[in-house]
Amino acid sequence: MESKIVNLDNGIELYYKKNADTPRVALCFNCSINEPENIPGIHSLMTRLFMQGTTTYSAEELAEELDKYAIEFAVELKHDYLRFKFVALNEDFPKAVEIMTDIVKNTTFDDFNKEREKMRGEIIAELDASRTKVLENYYKNLYEGHYYGHTYTKILENIDKINKDDVINAYKKIISNSKKVMSFVGDLQFEDVFKELNEKLGDVENSKDEKIGLSTPQLNEKKELEIIKPDLNQAHIVQGWFVPGFNEEDYHALLLLNIILGASGLSSRLFLELRDKKGLAYVVRSSYETLSLAANFSIYIATEPKNIEVSLQGFKEEIDKVKNIPVSLEELDNARNNILGKWAFLQENNNQQATLSAHYAVIGLGFDFNEKTKQRIKEVTPEQIQSCAQKYFNDKYVLSILKP
Repeated sequence: MESKIVNLDNGIELYYKKNADTPRVALCFNCSINEPENIPGIHSLMTRLFMQGTTTYSAEELAEELDKYAIEFAVELKHDYLRFKFVALNEDFPKAVEIMTDIVKNTTFDDFNKEREKMRGEIIAELDASRTKVLENYYKNLYEGHYYGHTYTKILENIDKINKDDVINAYKKIISNSKKVMSFVGDLQFEDVFKELNEKLGDVENSKDEKIGLSTPQLNEKKELEIIKPDLNQAHIVQGWFVPGFNEEDYHALLLLNIILGASGLSSRLFLELRDKKGLAYVVRSSYETLSLAANFSIYIATEPKNIEVSLQGFKEEIDKVKNIPVSLEELDNARNNILGKWAFLQENNNQQATLSAHYAVIGLGFDFNEKTKQRIKEVTPEQIQSCAQKYFNDKYVLSILKP
């Protein structure tokens, strides 16, 4: 397996990995978001408009061109960056790069009003789902006053304030002031890949500045919030804390704590105790979400309304156990095997590998961060797991409850 990291003429880092005997190549092009959007929803609406046409192709012609060459193309918005990506047959790589370049450089952002109304309708439909609603309330309050807190309800409140010029200006800011990385995985020669990308995208402005306009979110008090939805037949609860993220010492222990507590399905502690033994839950799980500027650890349960208090007590009991009793070596080994097995499954094809390496690189961690993390996970001790629980499961949390 051949791999290397080089720079295009404009300084954009390109990660190249040759996976021999694979018929389809994958390319990810990520642009960091360094400044908050002026109005909640601008970036979401912008992302939807990339496929609505360029100065070269109308929306219909663009769709036809992608279909003709069987190119899977997507533009996706993450909290920390904007992602352009495609998967194409090896022989169609030049065509795919040509289309990507056209979208990056020449998008017209047409059909603005139509797409805004479509987005409004889809958000309203999403918020009808109880789990979405309770999580939405959780994130809005966890990241209150921060760009990360621009959730569905915040977008709905502001969607009519957004105009086409706002979207165009937001994209200009991103494309002119962002760290950019590319990740290619497939069976093409390096020289051919570099030449194609450098010719087409080697003149795109690139910036080394990162997060210059974004602050770190803070949570200085406990927040307990209830939403009443009259037609519900079950309650939904999310409780979460700020915890360290990627670049901090406890990151690897928190990954494993999440698996042990609630992210390993039927074998996790929360599932075994709250669902199997106590019969409290329809669904129960934990989540460790890491972003560039913040990370949070949360527990979610869907249960009968009469079980709200006993479910919260169940959260506390499981947290107290992991605080007070070190996990066994067997449980820790099982958690390690679980997470490494999942990662292997999620990196089976060229698209997954290109996406993951570009994700870590654009937020400043390097294309090989996942490989380094695998080694660090093998070194975590039961004492580190216990220490994390003691430090971070404190009285500064957000509790969001949706009930009838």
